[in-house]
Amino acid sequence: MGSPVSPIVADIFIEFLEQSAIASVPAECKPMLRKRYVDDILEVIKKHGVDGLTQHLNSVDDTGSIKFTAEQEQDEQMPFIDSLIVRKTDGRVKLLVYRKKTHTDQYLQFSSDHPLTAMTGTDHKISVNLSTRYSVRIATRLTLLRGIWSTTSGKVTVARFSREARMS
Repeated sequence: MGSPVSPIVADIFIEFLEQSAIASVPAECKPMLRKRYVDDILEVIKKHGVDGLTQHLNSVDDTGSIKFTAEQEQDEQMPFIDSLIVRKTDGRVKLLVYRKKTHTDQYLQFSSDHPLTAMTGTDHKISVNLSTRYSVRIATRLTLLRGIWSTTSGKVTVARFSREARMS
């Protein structure tokens, strides 16, 4: 098992890597809004700039150990964290609760031999509550871009970037 500070050091390194990548990104690929939560990144970017930004992010790490992938919104919707961000045609943003297709709605029986926090859901509720609050803040920022979405008429998209580290 690794050191307890490993996740903290890794997060600091990734933050540094992303900041240097965004500082050196070409103007045509520069995101208008960028929000990160753990390993997911939500960006509002010009549609033609998504591939260029992905290539640029992947070129910043000299070791090739970190790979970024991009997913663009489909049908004016983008899942992020536990929320579904829906972009309306008039520029408004709607935020819905999102569950993956693999969600089974199965829960632990209270009489099972699991820790009490697992049965009451307090450990999960805390993380869901924090991520939902973060999603609300992101949606609030997205509503500020309502004018951009309405004036660019389909030239701007929401993209979600994920990163994956390969151990060598």
